Parts: sequence; structure tokens; C-alpha cells
Amino acid sequence: MDYQLSLNVRCALDLLEICPAYTQTPIVEISPLNNIRLLIKDETNRMGLGSFKALGGIYAVAKFLLEQWEKENGSQLPVGRLTDPEIRSWSNKFTFVCASAGNHGIAVAKGAELFNANSRVHIAHPVPASFAQRLATLGAVVIRSGETYEESMVAAMNDNSNGETLLADSSWPGYYHLPMLVMEGYTVIAEEMRQVFLHEDNWPTHVFLQAGVGGLAASMAYEIRKNWKQQPSIVVVEPLAAPCLFESYKRGRVTTVSGPISSMGRLDCKEPSLIAFKLLKELADDFVYVSDEDALAAADFLAQNKLATTASGAAGLAAILSNAKLDITIPDNSTCLVIATEGSS
Repeated sequence: MDYQLSLNVRCALDLLEICPAYTQTPIVEISPLNNIRLLIKDETNRMGLGSFKALGGIYAVAKFLLEQWEKENGSQLPVGRLTDPEIRSWSNKFTFVCASAGNHGIAVAKGAELFNANSRVHIAHPVPASFAQRLATLGAVVIRSGETYEESMVAAMNDNSNGETLLADSSWPGYYHLPMLVMEGYTVIAEEMRQVFLHEDNWPTHVFLQAGVGGLAASMAYEIRKNWKQQPSIVVVEPLAAPCLFESYKRGRVTTVSGPISSMGRLDCKEPSLIAFKLLKELADDFVYVSDEDALAAADFLAQNKLATTASGAAGLAAILSNAKLDITIPDNSTCLVIATEGSS
């Protein structure tokens, strides 16, 4: 492989802390569930953008700009200078391109806006107009491309006639560096939780991580295995309609799957990120998939506990609630941790 699997959470924290909107998100404890202690890392309003993906897109934009400055000038730019008027003027020559069905596009657009770069986001024709308007409000040029996310991704990959920078949250042979920066941003979530659990000296026994292409799950698993004092069982959770990591793990290679459209739209990915698969096959303990009905029921359960999220955001919890039929063993008095990855709107 022509890349090194290494993520630096300290670098991510140092950079994100210059963003005024950055603050740690809470861990919410819900009343014991069938003799299981349930903890929810609440990402539903991360940095005012409503999703954990804010960390990845904003960080990747900022880190890329720092790297480009060093290439052009032969010296490192102090992180705090990214917001200087002189540097913001220089940053305006860069355009970041991505495809999105949701939160990644918002994060990239916000990162570009923060540092005075430009963004162009390809979305499929069925994506709601309200999402396109939200992107445009952040200064992104929105382009309707194709009928599916996969088709809009192809359009984004080919949108580089003037030296634009593709900033995807998935990876494939020959395209690794920027997706790794996105994942490096995500590791901040695991570090925030580590600090809390270390202070309380009370660690989860099980962590359930939902996955689309797998970037969040892989970055969490990496940081947990690297830095957590006590090691939990890590379970990767996917939609029944798109178990690409499950099938890849079973076959020992990246595998594309087919299936119907899932109501877990943010997780409805038919092919995993290469980097995510390489990490998760070594670091995760189990791979499972849940039905749309179970994910929607999990979202309803969280809503009843005053935490509003989507089926995608509640997918990790869905695996806990349906653990018997998934053949997952969760002993009494276990502490289970899940991430509510996005808000309900």
C-alpha cells in the first residue's frame, strides 16, 4: 500500500480548537435497559451543524490548507494564522469538491466558508431542495448530478478541470490522504470520551459503531484500541440493505453489495472505504446488520428519552435493542456505548 495508516488525534484537536464553534459534546446516560447501562455520545448538534461529520470536513479543509502553505512556502504556518486576513486571501484560490447525500457536504462547505476557500457539492437529483439550499447558504456551489449518490460521486471525481481538490470521505486505491484527514478529525470524538471515562474511571464494556463506508467506525476503533485504558468489545453496525463491511469482512476483501434503498440513508453505502475496511477487519470484534424497522424503533426510543435523531443516528442502539435476534451476547450489568451521529433534521 502507498499510504501509512496513522491518525493523530492531538493534531486534530489543536486545529479544531481554533474554530469558535468547537466544544465537546455530551455523553448522556439513559435509564438502565434490561440490566444494561446505556450511554449515548450526543453528536446531534456538533459545531452547530447537526452531525459528527462537522469534525471531519472542517478539519480536512484546514489541514489541507496548512499542508499546501508549507509546500508553497517551505515553512510551516502556525495553526492560529489560518484566520488572518492575509492567509484567508491566499486560501481563496482553492476549491474543494465533494459528493454528498447529507452531512459530509455540509461539513466541507462549512470548512471552506470558515477559511475563505470555495466549495462545490454534487448531489443526486432526488436529494431534497432544502438540503441544496442549506449548502448554498454556506457558500457552496450546488450541482445536481445523477440519480444516485454513486452517480454524483463519479461527477465529483471528474470535476477537476481547474485544479479543484476532491475531498471525499471514502477511499479507494490511489486515493487515501484526504479521507484519512477526514477520519483524523473524527478521532476527536473518541478522545473526548476517553477523557470523561478516565476521569470517572468507569469504562464501557461494549461500543456499537454504525457504518456507511466505515470512516467513523474505523476512526473510533483506531483511537479506542490505541489510547483507551480499558478495552471494550467493538461491534460494527450496518443497514440490512447495505452490509458492505460485513460482506467484505466475510470475504476478506473489499466487496460491493446490492440492495434496496434503506431508510438509514446516511449509512446506505454499497461499497466500503478501503482504509476503513483495512482498519476494521483488524480492530473490530463483530460485524452485524439491522433492519430499517429496528433502526426506526431505536430512533423512537431515543426520542422518548428527549434525544432526537434519525434511523441512521440510532443504528448502533438498534443492534443493542435487537441483540437477541442478532446473536450478540451482552451480559447483565454491561455498559454499552453508542453514538447518536446526527440530529433529526
